[in-house]
Parts: sequence; C-alpha cells; structure tokens
Amino acid sequence: MLKQLEGSQGVAQAVALCRPEVVCAYPISPQTHIVEALGALCRKGVLKDCEYINVESEFAAMSVAIGASVAGARAYTATASQGLLFMVEAVYNASGLGLPIVMTVANRAIGAPINIWNDHSDSMSQRDSGWIQLFAETNQEAVDLHIQAFRIAEELSLPVMVCMDGFVLTHAFERMDIPSQEDVDAFLPPYEPRQVLDPDHPYSIGAMVGPEAFTEVRWLAHKRMLDALPAIEKASADFAERFGRKSGGLLDTYRMEDAEVCVLAMGSILGTIKDTVDEMREAGVRIGVLCLKSYRPFPDEAFREAVKSVKTLVVLERMVSAGSGGALYLDVLKAVRREPVELRSVIAGLGGRAVTKASLRAVFESACNGTLPDETVFLDLDRTLVEHQLAREAEQRHTGPVAESLNREVNERKILQGEEI
Repeated sequence: MLKQLEGSQGVAQAVALCRPEVVCAYPISPQTHIVEALGALCRKGVLKDCEYINVESEFAAMSVAIGASVAGARAYTATASQGLLFMVEAVYNASGLGLPIVMTVANRAIGAPINIWNDHSDSMSQRDSGWIQLFAETNQEAVDLHIQAFRIAEELSLPVMVCMDGFVLTHAFERMDIPSQEDVDAFLPPYEPRQVLDPDHPYSIGAMVGPEAFTEVRWLAHKRMLDALPAIEKASADFAERFGRKSGGLLDTYRMEDAEVCVLAMGSILGTIKDTVDEMREAGVRIGVLCLKSYRPFPDEAFREAVKSVKTLVVLERMVSAGSGGALYLDVLKAVRREPVELRSVIAGLGGRAVTKASLRAVFESACNGTLPDETVFLDLDRTLVEHQLAREAEQRHTGPVAESLNREVNERKILQGEEI
C-alpha cells in the first residue's frame, strides 16, 4: 500500500510486519522515532505477541536482544552514533554467538566534538564486529531491507545492521510502498532458531575458548560472512519476485554501460551523485555510478566484475579513518589490487556537511581529465580554517580544544558578514 510517511515510520511499520517478539528500545537521535512508532503499534495492538522493553541504556538494549534471541525470540533494536559505541561489547557478543538480531543504525557522526548530523562513521566503526551491514539508498529501500534482513539473519544465524542515513532518510517524508502482512508472511517464514536454550538439550552459551581453538572460531566466523554473499543476493532476488521491485543485494550499477570513470558510494548521497552523473552524461562524459548495498560482507568478486572496463574509480565515502584515510577505499584497494584501474579517494559530507552537485561535478571532472590528486581528497575542505588552526598550534602551546577554536573563528566570520550566530 502506498503511504506518505516519515522514513522512521515506514521502517517501524516494516519491522512490525516481520512480527518481532521482542523489541528493545532506548532513544537516541535520529533513530528515536522508529522505536517510538513500534511502541505505539504494540500499545494499539497492531503488533501482537511482542514484548516491548524500555531499557536503561544502549548496552542494555543489545544485552536484552541477546537474551531474547538465545531464548528463541525474534529480536530487534535500533541505535545510532554514541549509542552504537556504548553497546560495542554486546555487539561483538551477538555476532560471536551467532544470533540473528536485526538492528537499525540511523547513521550519525561520532563525537567528540558532539555532532548529531549524518555521516557513516558509527556503523563503519563496527566493520570488524561480525555483523552483516546493509546500506539503504532511499526510504523505500530501507523498508525493503528490513524485511530482507530478518530472513538473511535467520537463514545464516548472523546479526544484521540495516544502515540508513540519519535525518536525511529517517526524518524525510516521502511516498513508500508498505507491503501487506500476507506478502511479508509469505516471504519471511516463522522464526526457527538454529540454536536456542532448551532444558531438554542443555549446553553452555558464551563459553571461554583458549588458544587451541580460537583461531578456528574466527576462521568459521569469517567463512560464515563470506557465505552470506549468495544469501544476500538470493534474498534480494526473491524479494523482487514477490514484491515486484529490486532492493538490496550486493551492489547496483547506474549508467555503467560504457563508463570510463566510475564513482562508488553508498547511502542517500547516491541520489545527488546520480543527478550529477546524468548532467555529465548529457555533456558526453562517459561516467557511471556503482551503488554499494552490502558493505559487510564486502562483495569482492561482484565488485571486480562491475568495474572490469573502468579506467578510473573514485571512491566517495562519508567517514575517515584518522591517519589512514577512507575505510571503504581500503576495501576497494584489496578487491581490485590486480586490476588495471586508477583509484582515487574522496571524503565527503562529514558531520552532515552538504554535498552539492557543483562540488561533486568539480571532483568528477578532475577524475575524468586525470587531475584528481592521488591522495585522500576532503571535499570542500576549508583550508583557511585549518591553516589558521595549525598556525595557532605552532605559535602557542595552550590553544584550547580544537572545536572551540574553529567555532570561534567561524562565528567571527559570520559577525563580519552580518550573519546571525
């Protein structure tokens, strides 16, 4: 059914259609509206046979989800930013125990300094945690990915993060096709856990493993993540057959038929990238877009196939690994290490900074004419601002926190320009 909804409301309705039996709720922007909406659905009786648990922290949310899953319940929670970091110990436990928990991560920057706006630093910080990570480009895809996520998680007995851009998607109102309960039930079978606490067949959960078997434990975890690649593709294909639209999978291509330059990205920024590429295509530029849907596991083989005819590949991402560069760039570097393709790395949209078509076009044109630097490029970096800070630090030992210094200079600029602070 077509509905005009806020992204968070659409996700909440999709999760409810999956019939979770335990929802663990702790609010943190920008995911709060999701768990609020699920609470309302439980209270009204729309979501039946579900225990909605208000917990005291994000760590508690994941801990309760672990307990529920081990007991045989279909479990769901949501978080963002500092909340995800607070539950990290339990995040690793969930994957290490092989529990099919589904969690929405409403992507938001990580402090300090405090920032509530969107980038991908939170979920990507957990890239080694053993969770499948699926990224939504649109709110419709966010709805669809949650339905697929429960099926993928329960088939593989692995936890799944569905990542959607905070505020850009979670708080945006748009038309979404919310499936019927009948169709979701046909796509998602009743939960039959691969492992469950059973008094008739007792065993330990979370036993200690010494050096004699720990390598093998980690090897098996690695293998299971690789085994998830065909399962993610199949879930997407089955979803398309049942619901009549393509969502999810490992990756999508856009205007790649004869592209010499390719831009790789994930999340909602793909919309602006596609618009920019459309304009460049009209001018005769052979450029295309590769839309990454599955960040973990990373689809090396499918990725190589998609870029086999590309001369230059621009990896554009919304996080930075300090001292290294873009984490996604490193995954791409590994995937194409034997391929004759020029790689370029661009960091954009950190902390919610707007990414405009004008800025993207300038970068893409530089990639096309071979002038984009072979080093990490920070899109729209205010070099005057950072150079003034570096000069202050060179001249003075006690300059105070960086955030305070930069804020002060930005505010002084606004005053000089007659803007409100």
